[in-house]
Amino acid sequence: MTEKALTRLGICEAIYKHIGLSRKDSLDIVQNILEKKAIALANGEDVKLSSFGSFLIKRKKSRTGRNPKTKVEAVISERNVVVFRPSMQLKNKVNSD
Repeated sequence: MTEKALTRLGICEAIYKHIGLSRKDSLDIVQNILEKKAIALANGEDVKLSSFGSFLIKRKKSRTGRNPKTKVEAVISERNVVVFRPSMQLKNKVNSD
C-alpha cells in the first residue's frame, strides 16, 4: 500500500479545479486559514471544525523520562501539546467500508 498525504498544495489544487480561483488565490486562502488556526491554538483556544473534529491544547505536566539508549534519566519539562479529537462523522467515514 502506497502512502499518500493530503498536502497544502493538494488542497490549493482542489480549490483551483473545483471553484476556479487562481492557484495563487487558492494558496493565499489556504495559508490564511491555517495561519488563523495556528494563532488560535498558540493563544490557547480550541479549534473546532464542524463534521471533522477539534484541535485542543492540553498541558502536559513535568515528568522524569529515560533515554532508551543510555538509560540516563532526564526531566521532561512541562509543555503544551496539540491533540486532535475526530468528530463522530469523521470516525464513521473512516470506518465505513
